[in-house]
Amino acid sequence: MISFINVDLEMNKKPVFQNLNLSIQPGELVYIVGKSGSGKSTLLKSLYMNIRPKKGEIRIAGYSSRTIKKRQIPHLRRKLGIVFQDFRLLEDRNVYDNLAFVLQVTGTKEKLIREKVMHALESVGLEGAAKLMPLDLSGGEQQRISIARALVREPLVILADEPTGHLDPDTSLEILEYLKRINLKGITVLIGTHDYELVRHSPFRTLQISGMNLVETTMEPSATGFRPAVAAQL
Repeated sequence: MISFINVDLEMNKKPVFQNLNLSIQPGELVYIVGKSGSGKSTLLKSLYMNIRPKKGEIRIAGYSSRTIKKRQIPHLRRKLGIVFQDFRLLEDRNVYDNLAFVLQVTGTKEKLIREKVMHALESVGLEGAAKLMPLDLSGGEQQRISIARALVREPLVILADEPTGHLDPDTSLEILEYLKRINLKGITVLIGTHDYELVRHSPFRTLQISGMNLVETTMEPSATGFRPAVAAQL
């Protein structure tokens, strides 16, 4: 389970969330929606302890923000898969080596690395791209490789921070389908996005940033795009 208990979060000494209480069950797929700069990235960064709460406690993957030691943070992050908006692939390494590097730094044996890398690539339909360089791929394919890289450690949780931010609408829906398939394997998936149209295509739990808190919401069409149809303070 992921828990935020009376959490205050700041970014650059500016309050972003105050007295946040939230629980996410294992195996859930959850959208965190809000406009650019509203705090989606801050929330996700706090889960891999890149940002620590000013007050309260965050619990994830058996760790607590109150008690975790600096040396333990890499161990926490090995239980998480992180997908960024800008892919962050190593352009001087081919696709296989981009994924293998994630395992090599933890001392995984070479035979097991190959098995895990190829399985991750198969999960995103790109097993034939192992020898290609990232810049040989389309934006959508690069993001699928980023998802495969997040999967290669067999994480408990996938954190996707604006994973479709640089993609066209059709490709965005394709990326969403891959994340949904991953979730069906029992992996918890959190997707931070400002794309309300994307959220409308999936009937999953949606949390909207409102001021310095989150509200449970469903989305319905409106003349100006989408608006919260139902909202409840968490």
